[in-house]
Amino acid sequence: MPPKKRNSGTTQTKGLKPAAENSSPDKKDSPELHRDKDVEFVTLCKSLHVTGLVCDRAWTLWKTVQESLDEVPDSQTRLWGACLFVTVTDMDVACFTFTQVLKAVNLNVKQFTALVRKLDVNLDTISTKVNSALSRLEKKYDVTLALYQRFEKSCKKIFALVSDGNRCNVMVLLITVSLLSTGRVLQMEDDLVISFQLLLCTLELFIKRCPPDLLQPLYKSSISKVQNPPTRTSRRNQSKVKSRPPEPEVDVQLLETLSKENGCNADEVKNVYQTSFSAFLDSLDLSRSPDFPQVNELDQQYEENYLKSRDIDGRLFFDGDETVLVPKVEISQEERTPKKNLPDEETILIPPQTPIRAAMTSIQQLRGELISTGDQPSTNLDKYFKNCTVDPTQDVLKRLETLEQTFSQRFGQAVGPRCVILGKQRFTLGVRLYYKVMEEMLKSEEKRLSVQNFSKLLNDSTFHTSLMACALEVVMATYGESSFKTGGYNPGGDDPAEADVCFPWILDVFRLSAFDFYKVIESFIKAEPTLSKDIVKHLETCENLIMERIAWRTGSPLFELLKQEHEGGAAEQVETPASFNQPLQHNHTAADLYLSPVRPGHRVLPPEFPATPGSPATSQFVSNCVSGSVSVVYRLAYSRLKILCSYLLSSHSELEPIIWTLFQHTLQHEYELMRDRHLDQLMMSAMYAICKVKSVDLRFKTIVTAYKNMPNTNQETFKHVLITEGHYDSIIVFYNQVFMQKLKTNILQYASTRPPTLSPIPQIPRSPYKFPNSPLRVPGSNNVYISPLKSPRMSPGIMTPRSRMLVSIGESFGLSSRFQKINQMVNSSERSFKRTLDLGSSPKPLKRLRFDMDGQDEADGSKSGGDSTLIQKLAEMSSTRSRMQEQKMKEDAEAKKE
Repeated sequence: MPPKKRNSGTTQTKGLKPAAENSSPDKKDSPELHRDKDVEFVTLCKSLHVTGLVCDRAWTLWKTVQESLDEVPDSQTRLWGACLFVTVTDMDVACFTFTQVLKAVNLNVKQFTALVRKLDVNLDTISTKVNSALSRLEKKYDVTLALYQRFEKSCKKIFALVSDGNRCNVMVLLITVSLLSTGRVLQMEDDLVISFQLLLCTLELFIKRCPPDLLQPLYKSSISKVQNPPTRTSRRNQSKVKSRPPEPEVDVQLLETLSKENGCNADEVKNVYQTSFSAFLDSLDLSRSPDFPQVNELDQQYEENYLKSRDIDGRLFFDGDETVLVPKVEISQEERTPKKNLPDEETILIPPQTPIRAAMTSIQQLRGELISTGDQPSTNLDKYFKNCTVDPTQDVLKRLETLEQTFSQRFGQAVGPRCVILGKQRFTLGVRLYYKVMEEMLKSEEKRLSVQNFSKLLNDSTFHTSLMACALEVVMATYGESSFKTGGYNPGGDDPAEADVCFPWILDVFRLSAFDFYKVIESFIKAEPTLSKDIVKHLETCENLIMERIAWRTGSPLFELLKQEHEGGAAEQVETPASFNQPLQHNHTAADLYLSPVRPGHRVLPPEFPATPGSPATSQFVSNCVSGSVSVVYRLAYSRLKILCSYLLSSHSELEPIIWTLFQHTLQHEYELMRDRHLDQLMMSAMYAICKVKSVDLRFKTIVTAYKNMPNTNQETFKHVLITEGHYDSIIVFYNQVFMQKLKTNILQYASTRPPTLSPIPQIPRSPYKFPNSPLRVPGSNNVYISPLKSPRMSPGIMTPRSRMLVSIGESFGLSSRFQKINQMVNSSERSFKRTLDLGSSPKPLKRLRFDMDGQDEADGSKSGGDSTLIQKLAEMSSTRSRMQEQKMKEDAEAKKE
């Protein structure tokens, strides 16, 4: 019989004990306390066993949200559940699990997380803590869903269809052991790759213990040792059954079959089994037991883990529970990819890419590119080392040994205590990539400079550490282990309790300056053309995060460079417009930036060129090393400002160069304002200041509402700004107490008859990272792409696009109706574009911001005089329109360049 449906709702709340300070009986149960609250709200609180203090705070939050909403978008009960979730997360009290609140308000995961984010109508309802918790839950849900979907497919391939309930019982046990192993082995339960490898280990365990009549032929033959089928007995008689001899610790042939079937590296799976899964089995006393574990015992242990984590009950996926159902998406026809060269226009349909398949493919490609690269320097690289005045070989090897120990230990701390060996595996791949990229860099420098002695560069410890860190960031991003925490912005400092390896974790591990890491990124990308587009995008995002925020942390060498520029008088000579005709990313190689970076047009000094202190060569070195970094900051700053101006000031285009002048002046002369802050905070403050002195009615709530629609932004940028040491507040408080106080005299000059001279406007061309083999959009259409064939192993016949139709010219495509569909897509693209710009369906702007106190919209405290033209205009702008405008700007710029 199928297993009984589990109730992960309120019946399980007894396992969660509220915090002691919030659980006084009189405060919780007194009817006087809840006299001002809705009866149904109090009933919901009681069903979730929340304390009186939680109930009070959640009700206060609800009243605030209710006042800010023009109309209630959902039922009040669901919004109350969202308010309770936000409250217990902020208070960090254990009242209920995520699954329990989902059941209480009858929503699934995606619906509930979307509803919680709707509460942020005032832009400061949801804290960083809540947003981080939501992101973690969403990622864990996505990973668990992907694993369960693969589990179902694997079970169909492995287990035979039989009439009795044995198959179902085995699957119940299997999914419970898999979930339990992930929770026990990993601190980062959202690690898709390791979780999937643990699932394969669990499958191996169950297949070799499964009765042969339950197995498909492939897996019967894959078991290397013939075993007697397990005897199914009641628990009462188990002690009387004579145990069989213990089986091998791991069936290597079976594990290899499973790995091959699922596109996974067999050596990695074996390693996970030996280092992590075996220890997990020992903890359950299952290592040598010949029988299946008891479902009740496993359920109890998983229940303890689930209640402790307070998140999603993964067993509900097997039950088909509504709280974990996949949101329904209307699809007219499931997209498929045609197989080429088939007779009679017949096609073989391949399903779209899945998260696990995508991850396995990326890993296979990375490992494939590094097969020919050894764990030691190649012959060519060794020649470069020997050509140095001081041979760096021993220092390189010793440094790598130290870094490996540091990295693997920290990886284990973050991912799981038994994952140190997996950290060593990641490091080994990183070393191969490090050697490969270094060799290509040196070849390029040799060709560019006509020198072979790179002693200074190759004996620079920071250069090697940065290059190795970049290689490891690529490896971890490929494995899906590194992304960007809370949108890349964590204003209050890193949370030591949060276990992840998201960027910039690697910088902390190696105690590496963000600016030093930044220096190698562009050269790294150019030296390794096989990097996927997703990885290049990841590294570009790292670049932007560094220059927007991370490089401005206290202790960054960037401040010293800016100080040298300012004190050396170079600050008076802002780069000419011609020098801005460079890519947004710096135009220097890593060798340039570590040794002798120069302005365009100046010759680079050979690495061994003698230069004494005070000599012209040394002075030029210092001057150029300041200018290279500053120009990058300027280009990035202006590109951000230009996007925001296009949203808000299209009817006041004359203000853009004036705002840029103030912004640039701040970065150049008042760079201390950037310490422990974000580039965009100064950008928004400069925009508000200029509009104020120019009598243009633009308020901060208008600015931040538009700012939300910019790429790579996070609400914490304007909600959580450093005011004084240890004290954070909104951007309006920052403007009043810090920015305006520091720049008031300069700001007022723009209102005079003799304003400051305008700064040159940087020109931002397209990215220097070219993708000649990546799909290019057909001009005039957002739906059609063309792409040359990359290699035989990635032929169009086996490519699986997620959301586009793929056409390979000259190959069999199938029925003519497919071409008709493409024609319809192209013909409808213009109409679709016009529909997205339809102003009638645009959402209203945010009603108010809570940091606009007492109805005051202006930073200086003046009263609002009614909706201005700009605010009305903003009301017509939707996020879709914003993105379309931005896309059109990019396409126009690319068209001009071409």
